[in-house]
Amino acid sequence: MPSIASKTHHFYIQFCFVILLSMTMIPSSIAVADESDDTAKNSAIVILSAPDDIKEFLIKYFKLPTEPFPDSTAEKTYLYRAQKEIRNLLVTEGYFSPIISLSHQTQGEITKPEIKVDPGILTRIGSVAIEFHGAITQADTKYQQRMEQIRATWPLQTEAPFRSSDWEQAKATLLANLVQEEFAAANIVTSQAKIDTDQARADLSLVIDSGPIFYFGEIQITGLERYDPSLVTNLATFKAGDAYRRDLLHLYQIAMQKAPQFSTVSVSITPDTTQHQSIPVQVILTEAQSQRFAFGGGYSSNNGARGEINYRNHNFMNRIWNLTSMLRLEQKRQTFFVGIDTLPNQNNINYSLGGSLQMTDIENLKTAEEKIGATRNHRTQEIQEQFGLNWQREDKKPAGAIHQINEALALDWRWRRQVVDDPLHIRRGDVTEIRIAGGSQQVLSDQDFIRTYARQQSWWPIGSQHVLYVRAEVGYTLAPSRFGIPQEYLFRAGGIQSIRGYDFKSIGVEEGNAIVGGRAMATGTVEYTHWLTHQWGAAAFADIGSAADSWQKMHPFLGYGGGIRWRSPAGPLALDLARAHETGTLRLHFSMSVAF
Repeated sequence: MPSIASKTHHFYIQFCFVILLSMTMIPSSIAVADESDDTAKNSAIVILSAPDDIKEFLIKYFKLPTEPFPDSTAEKTYLYRAQKEIRNLLVTEGYFSPIISLSHQTQGEITKPEIKVDPGILTRIGSVAIEFHGAITQADTKYQQRMEQIRATWPLQTEAPFRSSDWEQAKATLLANLVQEEFAAANIVTSQAKIDTDQARADLSLVIDSGPIFYFGEIQITGLERYDPSLVTNLATFKAGDAYRRDLLHLYQIAMQKAPQFSTVSVSITPDTTQHQSIPVQVILTEAQSQRFAFGGGYSSNNGARGEINYRNHNFMNRIWNLTSMLRLEQKRQTFFVGIDTLPNQNNINYSLGGSLQMTDIENLKTAEEKIGATRNHRTQEIQEQFGLNWQREDKKPAGAIHQINEALALDWRWRRQVVDDPLHIRRGDVTEIRIAGGSQQVLSDQDFIRTYARQQSWWPIGSQHVLYVRAEVGYTLAPSRFGIPQEYLFRAGGIQSIRGYDFKSIGVEEGNAIVGGRAMATGTVEYTHWLTHQWGAAAFADIGSAADSWQKMHPFLGYGGGIRWRSPAGPLALDLARAHETGTLRLHFSMSVAF
């Protein structure tokens, strides 16, 4: 049998790239015809004949000239160039031996030049050899497993079609995975795609040098003027001597960007192999103004129109504390709040102290609440945990019932886990929340109580345009009676994020002519959204649940309907038309927020 060298010539992938580069110089006058389009067929002066998949690929890059050639020389020049360029383009798709012929086709009284393309046999991958050099080759089991994992997840397996774009993407992905953790200076030493045109076979080989293992060194800060460097260093989740991980740098930058003291932040390293045992982390930042006023407005069918003003000071008392104050005026609720937050320490723990005044008028229940509290906050990328001590005094005035003053000193623990793909426009993810709070008559509370609450929200994408959303929440307050307990520690249902079709907090316990909170609550939602475009979608939903003073007294309320969704520049907007099953009434639920 003759040797491969005697019957074939070999092409190397570098030559393919030169050819591909030349394709960027394709004149706009070159095109191919889609014979399924009568208009293009009649106006085109050049006909392309090729298998459907090949034609579909080629027409992405060519446009047919619509003006006749001035002479036969221009036609011959064009056809020669087009023939060459089509051949080169097919090489990038794995067709190394196409047959491209030129002829003429008569359509009626018109004769047109025709380019006939037979792509030949698609080249497939024969073998793959991935060789590693550098620190990753040491006898450590962890690194041996990592090399095997890289080989196992290599996407271009034997018998797969060979395409230049796939080849380049596979190499880029491999390198990105390697430099993600520990090997910041990894590089591809050599890569070769050896093409046997007679056998339609591509043998792939790579030599990868991982370089040394990198370790984090000191944090070098540029741009810090007013604040102590600890403000920057405490936000890092790594310390000097830890093995390098790119995701830790990414999380560090996100934490810095969220800090109100900075307007711009850049976090990076320079993968210098001479410094791999202690690579400096470079932080370049711009400080933000320490004080800021903001105004905003919006509307929600829960509380009506809203206007608010905020004042923030990010260097309160020159202690790098965050002072936040807010006055919010809504049709059904008015709130004034002021609070101070310390900066997170190296363990992502900070402390808050705040006070608020709030008045509400909902379902014939008027309340005036005074509240102060202190909270310990612990936040990670996914989890937020709060433990606080809060005192509040509530002036409760239900229409047609007894005026009451309720006081409570409560310990309050909250745990929330959020894992979503996009915080503003979720397509996949979960949010889980648990809250436990309690007070005692022995310690400044009018009633003994323990409040428990749990909520689960889940999103699942269905295809590329559909999202299924499921929500469930349940709460119960253990107490001898609801009397003496502030409304914050009881439950009502109805409205947005509860049971649509019913007014906000309209489901609960009747007390005189008012609806007040009960000790038991359970609600759930199933919602299906079809995104018509990237910004606009339509939704269908059903909500069910109730709130009462005990489980035995609960009566389920059902609401269902449909609505529209808009991913607005200011955030998500929802407009729903819901029907209350028990009464047959229709209610429009609308929520939007705009800052200015």
